[in-house]
Amino acid sequence: MWLVIVPASRLITKDESERTRIVGKMARSFGNLTNPTLAVLILTGLYNATWYLQSATGLSEYPGTILLAKIILVAILLILIYVHNVYFGKRIMHLAEEGRLDELRRLRRRSRVVSAANLSLMAAILLMAVMLQMPP
Repeated sequence: MWLVIVPASRLITKDESERTRIVGKMARSFGNLTNPTLAVLILTGLYNATWYLQSATGLSEYPGTILLAKIILVAILLILIYVHNVYFGKRIMHLAEEGRLDELRRLRRRSRVVSAANLSLMAAILLMAVMLQMPP
């Protein structure tokens, strides 16, 4: 959304408040797909973990250590996703509806930091997934 929908919204209208409401409505629709998708990813991740672990003690030795680090990063990512949605998403929509554009811009800057952290975590998780496929 950050890389595609937000820039495209600038082509629709120059009114920042209206753009924010449009993006917010799209984000809400996108969010309806997020929960089931995350549930499927978590369930398949748990299933795939059984390939690498014979028991929970396997998390303390290779490749379990990589898997444990990946699990921790996924948990942090999930927390950030939902904090971002609940706090920033709702607050941004509220400020746009009230027309408080200066506060909206400041909040968006902080929101972008969280979004960048999410992207970084996703890249690290992907790297760990690749590392799990490599022989020791």
